[in-house]
Amino acid sequence: MSTDARTGALVLSRASVRDADGLVDILLEDGRISGIAPAGQGMVPPSAEIVDVGGCVVAPAFSEPHLHLDKALLGGPSRGGALDAAIAYTAGRKRDFTHADVEGRAERVLGAALRAGTTAIRAQTEVDPTVGLLSVEVMHDLAARHRDWLDLQIAVFPQEGIRSRPGTLALMHEALQLPGTVVGGCPYTEADVADARAHVDTVLDLAVEFGTLADLHLDLADDATDERFALAEYVARATAARGLHGRVAIGHVTTLGALEPDRRARTLDALAGAGVAVVVLPATDLYLVGRNDRRSVRRGVAPIGELRRHGVRTAVSSNNIRNAFTPTGTADPLDMALLLGRVTFASDPSDFAALHRAVTTDAAGVMGSERARGLAVGAPAELVVLDTHDAESVVVDQPARRLVIARGRIVYTSAVSERFHGTAADHFDAQTAKGFGEARRAEHVHGV
Repeated sequence: MSTDARTGALVLSRASVRDADGLVDILLEDGRISGIAPAGQGMVPPSAEIVDVGGCVVAPAFSEPHLHLDKALLGGPSRGGALDAAIAYTAGRKRDFTHADVEGRAERVLGAALRAGTTAIRAQTEVDPTVGLLSVEVMHDLAARHRDWLDLQIAVFPQEGIRSRPGTLALMHEALQLPGTVVGGCPYTEADVADARAHVDTVLDLAVEFGTLADLHLDLADDATDERFALAEYVARATAARGLHGRVAIGHVTTLGALEPDRRARTLDALAGAGVAVVVLPATDLYLVGRNDRRSVRRGVAPIGELRRHGVRTAVSSNNIRNAFTPTGTADPLDMALLLGRVTFASDPSDFAALHRAVTTDAAGVMGSERARGLAVGAPAELVVLDTHDAESVVVDQPARRLVIARGRIVYTSAVSERFHGTAADHFDAQTAKGFGEARRAEHVHGV
């Protein structure tokens, strides 16, 4: 495929899109969506490449606002599961990290992510005196290498704490000098609640100092009896006090479901008022939470429906891929959306529509991206063509990905056709992601 996002034009003809009556043609120019019109009635530039998708659904490409590329595919201890054990195991493995090792594992996940239709990732990337800036440097290299199809944000992430690991704060300052970085946090790893709150303050102060976004791993526990795991309301107040409305995200937050209803409602209102987003990470949270319950085992995920009803922006992401924190995963956001739907009683079409947004436009919004505009004229041309004609059932049906479009050009196709050689996927097809299976290849895609 030779379409150039800077000079060429691409038309996706006869596409199904959500909330449209009948099929549409979508015109992509200069890396953006420049027109959407009923099929056969739009203006098509003379030089445009036309791809007939034959009624397949076209939707925004997926975004992963919380994904650990640096510690993906590490495996875990034979008797894993506890949060502390996972942190300790990973800390030990980090001593042996090399540039080639981190890069190789991250590349395998990126290959799977591309084939799933993901073109934006916030990589939670560890810094501490053990690993130094090695993983951050790898992510910076990967961001440059794959810039033609991937928006890669680097969250500078102190997994083992800031106050509890002297030297980490200086490394964070150094890492945040790099472009494309946001500041991460993990307050529950500090020694006590006072240090945990100081950790939150430090992270948010860094966000102000560097003019960037903040993203905290927060409140990952069975209950809120240890106040280090009940900081969501504190984060909301601290965010509002610094004028960071809409610039802070918190991940996990499993203890929300353990709060008394009045306290939970107060916390959710505080999050909504401060514009703090919540990223739900179902695969990890289901694996780690409720492990000691002997009856009525907790589901261990943040109450996404209740969050939405209180006006809190929510997103869903994969978090970890096959390591001590999560032994499963294929880097497919649709899989995460369906998993969360199954454990949060999703049933109405509006529930599944919200879950679809949670891995597309809402996830992009958490990352501060223009992609939050979705499939609209003027929005970035970051799209995926799905092997279904039913736009309302994408989460339930889990359709195959036929085409992935980034920067207004095709970067992956599942069709066997010389026409699409030279896409970004060829980089990964040369060494198919071991452990993720061969990329599924179809014989044709409705005229493609």
